[in-house]
Amino acid sequence: MSLKRVASGSTSRVLKQTRLLPSRIHRYYSTPTSSNAPEDSDVVIVGGGPAGLALASALGSSDAVKQNLKITLVEFGDLEKVRGWNMPSDAFSNRVSSLTNVSQNFLEEIGAWDLVDEGRTCGLEEMKVWDGISDARIDFNAATLGLGSSMTAGNQMARLTENLNLQRGLLRHLDQHTNVSLLDNTKVDSIHHDGNDADGWPAVHLSNGKVLRARLLVGADGFNSPVRSYAGIESYGWNYPTHAIVATLQHAPRSLQPNTTAYQRFLPTGPIAFLPLSPTASSLVWSTRPALAAALKQTDPLVLVRMINAAFRLPEVSLRYLHDRILEASTAGAPLTPSEITDEIAWRERAHDIHEYSAYASASVDPVSVNIGIPPEGAELLPPLVENIQPGTVASFPLRFNHAEAYVGEGRGARTVLVGDAAHTIHPLAGQGLNLGLGDAECLARCITGAVQRGGDIGSHTALLPYARERYFENHKMMSAVDKLHKLYASTAPPVVWARSVGVEVLNELDALKAGVMASAGAGPGPGRGDASWGMAASGVEALVGGARVVTAVRDGVRAVGVGALQQLAQSLAGRSR
Repeated sequence: MSLKRVASGSTSRVLKQTRLLPSRIHRYYSTPTSSNAPEDSDVVIVGGGPAGLALASALGSSDAVKQNLKITLVEFGDLEKVRGWNMPSDAFSNRVSSLTNVSQNFLEEIGAWDLVDEGRTCGLEEMKVWDGISDARIDFNAATLGLGSSMTAGNQMARLTENLNLQRGLLRHLDQHTNVSLLDNTKVDSIHHDGNDADGWPAVHLSNGKVLRARLLVGADGFNSPVRSYAGIESYGWNYPTHAIVATLQHAPRSLQPNTTAYQRFLPTGPIAFLPLSPTASSLVWSTRPALAAALKQTDPLVLVRMINAAFRLPEVSLRYLHDRILEASTAGAPLTPSEITDEIAWRERAHDIHEYSAYASASVDPVSVNIGIPPEGAELLPPLVENIQPGTVASFPLRFNHAEAYVGEGRGARTVLVGDAAHTIHPLAGQGLNLGLGDAECLARCITGAVQRGGDIGSHTALLPYARERYFENHKMMSAVDKLHKLYASTAPPVVWARSVGVEVLNELDALKAGVMASAGAGPGPGRGDASWGMAASGVEALVGGARVVTAVRDGVRAVGVGALQQLAQSLAGRSR
């Protein structure tokens, strides 16, 4: 039995019509070419990213698994570079993730969190999100909503960390477990079905000449997963018309408040997010059109600095003009200089009556001195002004939605299972990609451990079915809600802007609902852990959706997007409360 698509309504129709991969699946197996005798391994994990390392760490820390199973992790890259990764205390890499409290608790339970450099992490205590057109806001405060983690004495809704800091900690944890073997700098050349019957083991042929026969083969090998291809599992989705720009931002320390607040502004071209890392450093994730992303990435770093500051402060109509100016200059082969973009922004500020001492001014003020002394009124609503970008940290990458049709292989693709990006790829606007992968690792490790304790076959469909049932629906609900929110905020149609703004302003007044929303994103106790706010939050969101249906000013097309996003969130909350 296979877990098929779980999308409903219009989402299901979109999934059927927008196949990202070709319908004919390339099977990633071939006739064995190695003369070496196969080496048996109970679990073979392909992929040394956070999800693969976390799964190996969880299995390595389980007493039942330690005594009974041999684990092998295969990674194409050089893990020694990750293990030896080191940066100055005032410098940060540009790939940063927001670890939810649920994810942190998982890492703590398996003993890996102690080996992550916590001095390079930053607790997220508050989050401010607003509409780039209407300025409708919603604020999440961990202390007010009663959110926290078992690892911290204070309140936090998440903890920001560099991906390399997490991976290095997981590798250090794996060094303590002799039942886990690491094979890095090793490519998977091919995978074939070893045996004549459907229950044959996958045989993984490696570039170093080894052949590994796996009782269970785990694909943690990313979007273009060889394991998924071998298993014959299709995936469905689409490319977003946006690229994400990432960079490490440098700014002065804030005078009257700590740098523990994340800021996100939803612009029609995509959201821009400011994520705290230290008192003087933050991370940028800016989703925008590919052409603009390329132009901004190639421009003078000070031009990008000015545009980042303006993107959080200027009205959307002026940002549109600035974007056009940058694209025109880039196409003409004469990119704007820092002084030219400063003059353009200053003129726009004057046109919008933004006083030079206003918190919304960026071109007419010194970003260093503005953070000294008493800040202007409303300064807490905006991130600190960026002064510089850490050299070498500006990069961009395409964004996509992609979900495997199943997580567990069948037939000749049996004894395979997918985790992390091999199973799902999500838009980064909610910062959930890494957390979904860690959730996969926690659940699969639990299923494998349970099968060992019962004396079962860890590679059987029966042993893996609980993992697929739990994670497929949880992941799909989150992915679908995030996708709908992205599409909702991409619209500039007045009825859509009005409908989403009203919904956000109502939600902002209801702390119980906000607590439920954050809990659904992992900031509170996970499903089944006795959080009494789940039922209240789910009921409240359902009521909000019901009220939205009767708003006659919102036409059918608007309801399909706006109400659909709220419905998806409500269903997610309701499902996790049961």
